[in-house]
Amino acid sequence: MVNPKHIATFLLGAAAGYALFKYNSMTDEEKEKMYADLKEKANKLKDEAEKSFNKAGDYFEELKTKGSENMKDYMSEAENIFNDVFKKKPTESNGSTGNV
Repeated sequence: MVNPKHIATFLLGAAAGYALFKYNSMTDEEKEKMYADLKEKANKLKDEAEKSFNKAGDYFEELKTKGSENMKDYMSEAENIFNDVFKKKPTESNGSTGNV
């Protein structure tokens, strides 16, 4: 019984075999050019990743700053709302026991 893992493994092996065949049929100049191209692409990808990492750090720092500023702005208002909601209401006591 053939399952999808077997098919995927076969296709991956075939692709690797073809890549090895292609590599072995290249001249030395073509191999050096391929290495240079791969190295250049890897460096570009690394630079892009570093820029994204730095942007993410700046973005989260900005969120933290804005969040703390908003908390300071709205904290007094929230405190007043909580006091209004949970404030104990004075009970009226006139000394009567309720017997008439």
